[in-house]
Amino acid sequence: MIDNHHKNLATFIHLSTFSRFVIPFGNFIGPIILWAANKEKSQFVDQHGKQAINFQISVLLYAIILGTISVPFFIFRLFDGMSVLDFRGFNNFHINIGEPSPLLYIGGGLGVLAVLAFIVELALIVKASLTARDGEIYKYPLTINFLK
Repeated sequence: MIDNHHKNLATFIHLSTFSRFVIPFGNFIGPIILWAANKEKSQFVDQHGKQAINFQISVLLYAIILGTISVPFFIFRLFDGMSVLDFRGFNNFHINIGEPSPLLYIGGGLGVLAVLAFIVELALIVKASLTARDGEIYKYPLTINFLK
């Protein structure tokens, strides 16, 4: 049987990933500190710590991949004839936005995908925290196991 202290530690390991909204790279620093300080005390805490860290590394890797795919679509559109914005001065106030490019739609779609992935990430962290509170092991989906 897992005692409440270990359940609370595992829950706080998952919840400490939200510290990224206050501290840069807090989603790595918080779980690593809590996990490293308590991994020898309980196998339960050790498993949850590894899962939380693996998930955060996986999310970072997926974000880098998505960013490297989507950024060129915006850059190609920006430099495509420079017809995105045509400003002719204050005497003849004329703005020409131009016709949207399919590249802009693809890049925007990837941006929407990134926002949806962020919302799913937050929901998975909350789910993992609640599962740890209940004393069960949680495995994040689509996680690469860097720490075994």
